[in-house]
Amino acid sequence: MSLKLLFQLITTLIICTNITAATVLIDPGHGGEDCGAKAKVWKKKKLKVVCEKDIALKIAKKLKKFINETKRHRAYLTRTLDTTITLQKRADMADIIKADIFISIHLNAATDKSSNGFETYYLNNHKDAAITKIENVENRDLHGKEVVINNILTDLVVERVAPESKKLGDNVHGELSKLLTKNYKMKDRGLKPGLFYVLALSKRPSILLEAGFLTNNSEASLVLDNWFHHLYAKYAAKGIISYLDSISGPNLF
Repeated sequence: MSLKLLFQLITTLIICTNITAATVLIDPGHGGEDCGAKAKVWKKKKLKVVCEKDIALKIAKKLKKFINETKRHRAYLTRTLDTTITLQKRADMADIIKADIFISIHLNAATDKSSNGFETYYLNNHKDAAITKIENVENRDLHGKEVVINNILTDLVVERVAPESKKLGDNVHGELSKLLTKNYKMKDRGLKPGLFYVLALSKRPSILLEAGFLTNNSEASLVLDNWFHHLYAKYAAKGIISYLDSISGPNLF
């Protein structure tokens, strides 16, 4: 064996030793009776309604595949079928599989049909009215004491996981921005803090992805495309893997 080959082998072993396998829980938003946002598209001269839940699941499955292909980290889904799962149960799964990070996938909607673009949320506190509207949509199945628990838990969790959630968000949003602004000319709506029940209850560094607006006709035709799902998942995976490879001592939660 040449010295050059021996050096490369030793370097590879050192890198692999320093990278500890991490577990990722991917959460396709909505499901079952909860359609989520809706897109109305014409197909074979018939108006068809496409649900957010179905697109989120397609992207989530591809994202899981890309992460698992690394052989360094392992990804799981909160749901693999069109089933109803409460936000609490989604978050509970993170404890069951001892997930290191939590990724929730969604598509956006707005009363203003011209609203467009992609954005990423990370768990944190804030007072932004526009973001609160988004939270109200994603948190809408909270009732009574769950709202109180959410508020208390958020205060306890935010300080601990917000910095890492932002780092994760920076990595993922950065990669998505490279793809979506250049290849698809999509509007970059930015990386934003948000108070989402499912993120707070996961008790882990977590982000929520909004891939595009189903209520914008031109953007809906884009985000419904299978190749878009493939590339979106591929670049999101790059950001997730980059973050996981940079941290030390996973399984802290």
